[in-house]
Amino acid sequence: MERFWLTNARIYQRGSWIEGGVLVEDGVIASVQPGRTSAPADVDLGGAYLVPGFLDLHTHGAAGFDVNASSASKLLEIGRFFAAHGVTGWNASILTDTQEQTLWCLMQARQAAAQSGGAKLLGVHLEGPFLAAEYKGAMPEALLRCGDASLFRTYQQTAGGLISYMTVSPEVPGVLDLIRELGGLTPIALGHSGADYDQTMSCIRAGAKAATHTCNAMRLLHQHQPAILGAVLESDVYCEMICDGRHLHPGTVRLLIKCKGLDRVIAVTDSIQAAGLPDGNYRLGVNDVVVCDGDAKLATTGVRAGSTLTMDQALRNLIAFTGLPLERVLPVLTENPARLMGWQDRKGTIEPGKDADLTVLDSNLQVAATYVGGQCVYHN
Repeated sequence: MERFWLTNARIYQRGSWIEGGVLVEDGVIASVQPGRTSAPADVDLGGAYLVPGFLDLHTHGAAGFDVNASSASKLLEIGRFFAAHGVTGWNASILTDTQEQTLWCLMQARQAAAQSGGAKLLGVHLEGPFLAAEYKGAMPEALLRCGDASLFRTYQQTAGGLISYMTVSPEVPGVLDLIRELGGLTPIALGHSGADYDQTMSCIRAGAKAATHTCNAMRLLHQHQPAILGAVLESDVYCEMICDGRHLHPGTVRLLIKCKGLDRVIAVTDSIQAAGLPDGNYRLGVNDVVVCDGDAKLATTGVRAGSTLTMDQALRNLIAFTGLPLERVLPVLTENPARLMGWQDRKGTIEPGKDADLTVLDSNLQVAATYVGGQCVYHN
């Protein structure tokens, strides 16, 4: 049995801080002990913050690797990059692609999920192909399709059940029936959409649980036509937020939090392979992307195409945008995504019986270390 203490830490629990230590046994949190002081065999964190590991539910890559073109070994490299930014678990987001390429991506993800070494690949996010052409963003229009539960089942069989999240557009024919059939099996998000209020509310009542990169690539609210954004704000669905200061103005972030509450917003990066790299030319699925001053846009149209954001920077931005303390915003990166995905029994909080997926932050909220299943996968 592998057993060790992480001591002399400020431990985040239920919105407050406990000074003490966390006992890890065989990759699981065995005990949280206030006042625990260091012994020779312990890992002394020197008073640093010990928080649940960050969960990124929507990302297309980083460190030069694009999920749509990454072998299992390259997906593991993405995970190692994420670990350096406090992420302990992530969904590989597959952009709309050919059926053949999507199946290949799912096989690579399945292989990567069975391995370890960095942030753990916990699931696959299908961003399409059941999306609206009018709000396609970086999606190749020729590959968009009507809602088709049988195609999803084909993908899920190839993935070995790994598909944990899917984005669809309410107005696309067949999508409402798809949500009715699959909504209880896989969390479904609404996005890339010009749907009206009634279409969207029908999908939410049928089981849709989230909104993809809220306010981006969707029809915005009008006082006479609330549209998809109005339905998303009024209902209890979770709202993804890309907190890079580009996709959402800081005031919009504050507005979303005020409308939804801190328990219904989720920070995502929507990062592409350029995350962690200099400005230049990159790829996002089938698209050429140009990054200038850290801002990623399609080379052909200038439409924004993902981000270069990391989760630790998203945390720092959230605090700067809102003026809220660390303990208030942490659930946006940890507990909330775990709850949406149905991982809350194992992830998202620091409690006995949960996986020892932990992030150590210094006083400047820089990542000092990351533990996945009790293994130190990053140390600064």
